[in-house]
Amino acid sequence: MTMLPKRIASTVAAGLLLFGATHFSAPALAQETSFSSYTTELYVAPQDEFSRRLMELERRIDQLDAPLQPGLSAPPAPTGAMPNMQNIQNVPMTNVGHLMERIERLEAAQTVQGAQLAKVAEEYVPPTKPTFKIGGRVHFDTWDFPSNTPGIGFFENPATGNDPENRWAFRRVRLETSGDAFETMLWRIQVDFADPNDPAIKDVYIGWDELPGNTTVLLGNQKRPLGLDALNSSRFNIFMERPLVVEAFNEDARRLGLCGYSYSDDLVYNWRYGIFNMENVSGTGTYLGDAFQGSGNARLASSPWYDDSSGGRGYYHWAIAGMVANPDGDVLATTPHSNQGRFRTRPEARSSSRWIDTGAIAGADWYEVFALESMLNVGAWNFCGEYQATWLQRDNGMSDVNFHGGYLQAAYFLTGEHMAYDRKSSTLSRVKPFENFFLVPDCNGNFGTGWGAWQVAARISYLDLTDDNIQGGVETNATLGLNWLWTSHSKMQFNAIYGDISEHRPVGGYTGGNFWIMGCRFMVDF
Repeated sequence: MTMLPKRIASTVAAGLLLFGATHFSAPALAQETSFSSYTTELYVAPQDEFSRRLMELERRIDQLDAPLQPGLSAPPAPTGAMPNMQNIQNVPMTNVGHLMERIERLEAAQTVQGAQLAKVAEEYVPPTKPTFKIGGRVHFDTWDFPSNTPGIGFFENPATGNDPENRWAFRRVRLETSGDAFETMLWRIQVDFADPNDPAIKDVYIGWDELPGNTTVLLGNQKRPLGLDALNSSRFNIFMERPLVVEAFNEDARRLGLCGYSYSDDLVYNWRYGIFNMENVSGTGTYLGDAFQGSGNARLASSPWYDDSSGGRGYYHWAIAGMVANPDGDVLATTPHSNQGRFRTRPEARSSSRWIDTGAIAGADWYEVFALESMLNVGAWNFCGEYQATWLQRDNGMSDVNFHGGYLQAAYFLTGEHMAYDRKSSTLSRVKPFENFFLVPDCNGNFGTGWGAWQVAARISYLDLTDDNIQGGVETNATLGLNWLWTSHSKMQFNAIYGDISEHRPVGGYTGGNFWIMGCRFMVDF
């Protein structure tokens, strides 16, 4: 028997003796007309002491019992004396049996819990080698260019001026493997085979996690933290291609670098910071050069409002980000492994050429990018916008230049789902349809159907790459989108884009033009 039951037994025994003494001596005491102080101490004090100890015992049992009840914490111990002491006649004997039952139940629960903890400790085996898992994605596109003015043909094919050609193509064919290197490190290898003759590496890094301050550090090819739409996975973005400004100022996003990722305990804030080489090595895996030509990047993001009770159907996100880069603008354009300041992008579709392009900016010395993000989700509605500005300094007496752009977009789930959000990274996450799409025969000769999830969206996008003697062009696009999610891991996207380009340096005598583009994507990931 443990110490607690022994104390209870001794207390109960003393109480029963005292109970009998007081009741069997009641007639004799009734003949007394008064009590002396000695008599009061002899009979009353023990009664109050037993009541106090019994009530104290109940309090201690409550403290022991409370943690075993989910969602409750142990009640605080009183700091003063037990109030309203009662004498022993007011303590029912049934309370003693009830306390004993509770003690036995608590002891049994502790025994079970101890056995469970022992089993977990016995079954746990520290890893003896790195873990391994495989994944991937397939994005298959069709793009149609039904209408465009002559200038667009020269932006696409400067030598001939031929109109952009329709195409069917794999946008992404990625295989990836990842895992943990024991308990404090991780690794990832991701390769894209969309062009079978020229595979490209994407995320390839090693990392250290479980660091102080909820921190992970990655070394290798990874995304530079600049732009919400760039950091979102292509699996989860609302539109088929990224906005003009996001792709222009952070082209292809991934670079060789060392980057830290942290988040606050309450998930309200997270931040990234790192240094990167400016050359895109996805095709070679190698940087060669005497000058580092690097950039420093950082992003601070927050979700001050996140509705946990609805599973994240309501939230507000904001972020600021920046980049400071040092390209070598003095080298010749034909010199290999040089990274002159240059900003360019496709028309939010897969064209052969980038239709607005500053070219290599002579004398580019330093440039800075500042970015703002904001996103609001209310049920099935999602609203998002970004703005970015770039200031580039030039040497050799040339004037500095400034470029900027942004976008606004809205999306709505006709079937009631919502855009999921990851608070640790402040990026979009996987949407799970309320009902998957299916069309199958049933046992009655009819068909069972499921509609999946349907989402409509609209986006206005703007980018200005013309300033001083740099005439990269000014483009404004309007896009309508329709997304049909068959499952949480597969969907179809449709985009209709109208765009206008102006203030472009002359190509074939044209400085602008407008166009219509239709795109459709079929995608699955695993």
